[in-house]
Amino acid sequence: VQLQASGGGLVQAGGSLRLSCRVSLSILNFNAMSWYRQAPGNQRELVARIFSKGATIHADSVKGRFTISRDIPRNTVYLQMNSLKPEDTADYYCKADLAGRSYWGQGTLVTVSS
Repeated sequence: VQLQASGGGLVQAGGSLRLSCRVSLSILNFNAMSWYRQAPGNQRELVARIFSKGATIHADSVKGRFTISRDIPRNTVYLQMNSLKPEDTADYYCKADLAGRSYWGQGTLVTVSS
């Protein structure tokens, strides 16, 4: 299983970015797909998750600003990030969960300037 994350970059506070995570298998194979982030000196934290039947959860810190979604034919999960804040600066990772195993993509760096 391979996950390819993309879409990170430098953006000013208040701006938007959309991250993409393309998976080598149909995303319907997985129990859940998630986005995590890790800022320097911090632990990796869950940002958002979408379950196989489409239900979603978002961390309190991003509710109302970030939205996880998926495009099943494209085997891709997205993270739409609006109203970005400097504290959103981090490496963002996608993860796929299947039968008790987790698969991670490489990080994509998001930097939000004030």
